[in-house]
Amino acid sequence: MHERKLPFRVVYHDGYDLNLGPHIFPAQKYRLIRETLLHEGLAAAEDFVVPEPAADEDILLVHSREYVRKLRTGTLSPLEQLRMEIPFSEATRAAFWLAAGGSIRAGQLALTEGFAVNLGGGFHHAFPEHGEGFCMINDVAVAIRRLQKDGAIRTAMVVDTDVHQGNGTASIFAGDGDVFTFSIHQANNYPMPKPPSTVDVHLPDRIGDADYLAILEPHLAKALHEFHPDLLFYVGGADPYREDQLGGLSLTVEGLKRRDALVFTYARQRGIPVAITLAGGYARRLEDTVRIHVNTIVAAAEVARTQAAAPSA
Repeated sequence: MHERKLPFRVVYHDGYDLNLGPHIFPAQKYRLIRETLLHEGLAAAEDFVVPEPAADEDILLVHSREYVRKLRTGTLSPLEQLRMEIPFSEATRAAFWLAAGGSIRAGQLALTEGFAVNLGGGFHHAFPEHGEGFCMINDVAVAIRRLQKDGAIRTAMVVDTDVHQGNGTASIFAGDGDVFTFSIHQANNYPMPKPPSTVDVHLPDRIGDADYLAILEPHLAKALHEFHPDLLFYVGGADPYREDQLGGLSLTVEGLKRRDALVFTYARQRGIPVAITLAGGYARRLEDTVRIHVNTIVAAAEVARTQAAAPSA
């Protein structure tokens, strides 16, 4: 039996692969991230937790009964399938149910360990009654609603750093004073229109590391001054990277790690548990996307080890 190497658990299932075939969404990245963590000695096998699929009753806390029925029976209309931009299959549906289960488990683990990571998830473009933008089920919203239902949390904050605004998440929690949605993203990019999050930070094209971090920090500090959540869900997109095929920002690999560390440090200093999901990433070189996601986990581990958690207010 090997000792654990990370100060928190990582949730992963081989079924996270969305079975998309040739597609710009590199669903094999989940397996490659796990393999890299193990190969480089950053994590041990004992650090990983295998999730159960979310129950339909959990999915229904966010998504409409009719939409879930269509997914369960494979009866989406051609237009609904087109809007999702990924081929539909039972294997793909099952992968999304697993991702939602993984985000629930990551949320539960974060509440006890301070941090937790779901290697999948972050499917922030899914709405209650439809999927879009490669997203079928909004796993983070499902996890928040399940944790609220269980009485594990009352309030939550979603900090979304994907290059694309989290339109589904914004819509799901619109008008809900117990969930604060924060999205920092490229203004001139999908989706259009962008339903308002609690805070939206709209970035100009081709912004680089220094300017990005200088904009992120005061907005994040203000948000966490105004709202102290029981749990923070971090949606860590790799697609603000300068060589991303679906992004138009210019962050470097190191700049993205500094972005992650900034968010984790602010949360840790305030005693806020963090559940991390890995969202989009479409770099020309798949290994760049994998490295950026691996670095998110490394940044969380570094912050967890060096920042003493403050007592919750």
